[in-house]
Amino acid sequence: MLRRLLDTAIDGRGGAVFIVGESGIGKSRLAAATVELAYHAGMALLQGRGSTLCTGVPLRPITEAVLSLLRSTTVDITALGPYGPVLGRLVPDWGTPPAPQENGSVVILAEAVLRLTGLAGLDCGCLMVLDDLQDADAETLMVVEYLIDNLDQQSTVLLGTIRADDSPAMAVAHAAARRGRCSLVMLDRLGPAELREMVRACLDVTGDELPAAATDLIWGGSGGNPFLVEEILTAMVENELLLHDARGWQLVSPQPAALPAAFARSMSHRIDKLAPPARRLLSCGALIGQRFPVTVIQAATGLSDRDVLNHLNGELVAQMVTPDDQLSDWYAFRHRVAQESLLALIEPADRRELAQSVADAVAKVHPELPGEWCQISAALCLEAGDTLTAGRLFAEAGRRALAQGAATSAVALLDRAWELQAGSSPDVRADTLEALLQALGEAGLVGRALALVNSPEQVGELHPRRRASLHTRLAWTAMVAGQLTDALAQVEIARDLLGPEPAPEDEAPIDIVAAHLALDTPGKDQLAVAEALTRRAATVGAAVPLPVVACQAWQLLGALVRHRDPAEATRCLEKARSIAAEHDLPIWEVHALIRLGNDDALLHGTLDRLEQARERARQAGAVTARQQAEASIALHLIMRGEYAPAQELIDQVHTATSRSKLMETTQYVLLLKAVLAAHKGRRTQMQDALAEFRGWGGDESLHTQRVHGLAGAFCALLEEDRPLALAELTMAAGAQETSPTVFHLSGRFGLQPLLRAMADDLSWEEYAELTDAPASQLRWDRQFALFARAVLLGRAGQHEAATATVTEAMEAGALYAMGRHLALRLVAESALADGWGSPVPWLRAAEDYFHQADVEPVAHACRTLLRQAGARVAQRRQGADEIPAGLRAVGVTVRELEVLRLLTGRLSNREIAERLHLSPRTVERHISSLIIKTGLPNRIALSDVATGIDKG
Repeated sequence: MLRRLLDTAIDGRGGAVFIVGESGIGKSRLAAATVELAYHAGMALLQGRGSTLCTGVPLRPITEAVLSLLRSTTVDITALGPYGPVLGRLVPDWGTPPAPQENGSVVILAEAVLRLTGLAGLDCGCLMVLDDLQDADAETLMVVEYLIDNLDQQSTVLLGTIRADDSPAMAVAHAAARRGRCSLVMLDRLGPAELREMVRACLDVTGDELPAAATDLIWGGSGGNPFLVEEILTAMVENELLLHDARGWQLVSPQPAALPAAFARSMSHRIDKLAPPARRLLSCGALIGQRFPVTVIQAATGLSDRDVLNHLNGELVAQMVTPDDQLSDWYAFRHRVAQESLLALIEPADRRELAQSVADAVAKVHPELPGEWCQISAALCLEAGDTLTAGRLFAEAGRRALAQGAATSAVALLDRAWELQAGSSPDVRADTLEALLQALGEAGLVGRALALVNSPEQVGELHPRRRASLHTRLAWTAMVAGQLTDALAQVEIARDLLGPEPAPEDEAPIDIVAAHLALDTPGKDQLAVAEALTRRAATVGAAVPLPVVACQAWQLLGALVRHRDPAEATRCLEKARSIAAEHDLPIWEVHALIRLGNDDALLHGTLDRLEQARERARQAGAVTARQQAEASIALHLIMRGEYAPAQELIDQVHTATSRSKLMETTQYVLLLKAVLAAHKGRRTQMQDALAEFRGWGGDESLHTQRVHGLAGAFCALLEEDRPLALAELTMAAGAQETSPTVFHLSGRFGLQPLLRAMADDLSWEEYAELTDAPASQLRWDRQFALFARAVLLGRAGQHEAATATVTEAMEAGALYAMGRHLALRLVAESALADGWGSPVPWLRAAEDYFHQADVEPVAHACRTLLRQAGARVAQRRQGADEIPAGLRAVGVTVRELEVLRLLTGRLSNREIAERLHLSPRTVERHISSLIIKTGLPNRIALSDVATGIDKG
């Protein structure tokens, strides 16, 4: 089965399999055999195993697996895009990883690992082996679960081994198997016949030379477990229960009950036979874990290099430990039984002394306690009875896990620290509690965090300022989680604790949270409230300084003032970017750049800075920031009418964010999906996208302007349902009046004035008031506002001014193909009614665009208006798509194009007629029509045009 799985992966479809069984059943040996198969098949290999420390090391198996790949092959990190730097959490050589808040969750890392395995296995497939997953931390299992659900999309096999006990890993494997996403291989014990075959192989004898009674006894003692079979057989030989003489192997008739005791005596006997230095050496290693480094146990024992190597290579020691196959200068116990037996034989007092010696050795060899050494030292200090030091180290390990994005592991570590620090100073406990609250929030355990911080028993001894800081942090966490009521409550508690005259540096972080909450609270004055709070935070952030608060404040200000002063908004964002650069805050700098790019796109229609932000996010490994940049680019591509690249970006972001369960970004791209469908006139697709948006927990009431102003209104217009379009725009404008937002493409300053002008429902005073608003200068709205002005001028009899304004509007809308042509269709109707402008060419251009875009209602309306104007309407027959745009715009038909092309040969009318099976008189009428439509002087000039068409 494993061979088939590898073959399938090499052919392009991966999967997951878990080998499950009790300890000693052969899981690791079977995994090793699979690795050998993959190696000979030329597959890329990743290998890691669960941590055997008393507290799981976050992402240890994944880190080992990635490092094992890098030791054997070269990976082009740039091919991973923004996910390359994300792997810096595992591989420091790949650069500084993004800040925790940018990583979002472990799923970002899981996606990076998925892409890495896909890249590594691009040619010949990839095998990822994770051993001992029953010892894996929660974050590793999150990555494993993510891989299970997505490996069928690439050439990767995930093989995990799990001991058959209740464990989170078993729960993950069984759940995936029920979903049909993985296979389970359940390893059973050997039967009696298989056991006899194994014993014969161990003793290198044939069936006739081995007493059946011996295998029966081994069966009784081992139950068919291969490891126990091997160990009991060895014990029987060592204790002379099974002897070899001239007659072969002979059994010295023991009682079956004596076998387990013999096995236990065998392990104890081996340990007792060790020289004291060797026993101390191995005991130190056993305290560290199933694997241990030579450098640390040498420092703990004080042995020389020569003595250490002599002991490790001795015959008895070699029966219990072996060089580690993943890490140089590390050794591993051959089986847990050996490690556990060593620990069981150490007296409690000796064990405490030995644990302290190893802890001191770790501090000597690794003074900064990098990586897993912090957890190892904490466990050793606890073993040695030093609970305060253990608590401090568990707290530090928890903070490091949180910085890695391993929130669940951080909670476990910080919980342990909080418990052990009962006798520590209030400030020390406050530091731990603050980190624990953050970890609980990141892990989605907001309820527990609220209960903890609101408990006087837990925080009553802390200074009010410190407690206020904890409540502020929790308010932010609750806000990000969407629990606005809880967030508001935490803000009020924090303000009460600080009193009537809080220190500015304490109040500024609260103001930022409160400002964001104001934006999410319905009410006409909420923008003003949010702006006042944000400006106060920005002032304090600059003065103290608090650079992160300052960045948050200036970026939020940029959004808040754009409706009033786009130029000031840009200055605010430039200020945020400058602060971020000055204080080396790359993620905040990228976010400022994205907002600046949005400013450029809204004001001028240019996407250069958004593309720059997208690239900077890739370089920084800011995955969520890059997705936000790509979503913004997609929106502006929709407005430009560049639907294919917009669809590609939406699909790309949606695939990544939905797979990663990133709710906010997924909701946004689903809104964009609805807007895209609306701008193509596809109502069913728009409604499906909105239904999917709601299925992802999206609240349409919070996005009324987008849903109605940018999607519904345009879809209605492309269906030629103008009353519905006006109703949609009225809903969008009403929502903006009652609950203003920072979103500015609702149609209030552009499309709605145009439709109202056409309905004779817009006065010059109202038009002036709308266009005086700074927000009306956004380029998308400005084109429609200018078209509205043209309608008003034309109705007032100012025909030349109206025509000139249409020209100005077309220049403003040059980037927006669909919007410009839709406006031409609308304005041409008013121009025909009021007798101004060039409605026929406008309608021809619009008809051609919407015919090509397969928006038949608008194309049909254009043709109807052309007929009402007395203009000839081109038949949409086969071959119409071949008519060059310039000729199509002046109404050249398919038949006229056929005649035109034959003019290149200077043929007579009769010759052309014979080729096209027409009469000479009909050909003459077509040529006359071509001269009139093109404005060319004669037949020779037409011939030159025809020659240019053929060359093109």
